[in-house]
Amino acid sequence: MEYVTLNNGVKMPMLGYGVYQVDPAECERCVTDAIDAGYRLIDTAQAYHNEEGVGNAIVKCGVPRGELFITTKVWISNAGYEKAKASIDQSLQKLRTDYIDLLLIHQPFGDYYGSWRAMEEAYRAGKLRAIGVSNFYPDRLIDLCTFCSVTPAVNQVETHVFQQQKAAREIMDKYRVQHESWGPFAEGRKGFFDNPVLAEIARKHGKSVAQVALRYLLQRGVIAIPKSVRKERMQQNIDVFDFSLDQADLQAIAELDEAQSAFFSHYDPATVEFLTGLGK
Repeated sequence: MEYVTLNNGVKMPMLGYGVYQVDPAECERCVTDAIDAGYRLIDTAQAYHNEEGVGNAIVKCGVPRGELFITTKVWISNAGYEKAKASIDQSLQKLRTDYIDLLLIHQPFGDYYGSWRAMEEAYRAGKLRAIGVSNFYPDRLIDLCTFCSVTPAVNQVETHVFQQQKAAREIMDKYRVQHESWGPFAEGRKGFFDNPVLAEIARKHGKSVAQVALRYLLQRGVIAIPKSVRKERMQQNIDVFDFSLDQADLQAIAELDEAQSAFFSHYDPATVEFLTGLGK
């Protein structure tokens, strides 16, 4: 496993296991399989409704808590100081742990400044080892970094070969915020797994398209959290540390960037109305 040191000195695995859309009834089994396959970073969220499954797995897995890195996120309905503060304690209870390694604001809507104050307080109290954000575009990230007391350690945003976030990455680097990817396979959209450029590079290295896509992110210094409910896929996804992409590979994949979301835009009014509606 490769690690990155966050801006507060905490070390975070570069590759983890994400549980978005993992059925709560299956989550404990899936996380147990992921830990058995070698994952130490597990990414969940209040909105996924499966924190309990993650908590059960990390308590029963036999791996010391200190070797695991657990991420969860404050949902829009918990935005604001008081609600976020209460939700942090609720997440700790569901995760069956005394501390969370990384807590993110899930979406840049609602009173996220109030949420951030609650997170800073919990961070100073030792309940959180690091705090950050998710889905913060450069304008909102700059705003928060400029006026907060604790600079976000991580920004988790849609990042894959078709949306490489090059402009946003420049801002993250400027403010020393670690870039993390959600949706590293674009959920298979845009013919991801049949892309001829990725397929040719995969053949060259004796790897899969998924492994090439993950290796590209890692070599760009981007943390990735692929998800699968199948243990063999989990094992394949983590088997990306025994090869490197050369300069020609990197250039070919860089040219796949369309600089557009494969899902939605936070600048689209309809998207914003939908997401903020979830917070009521």
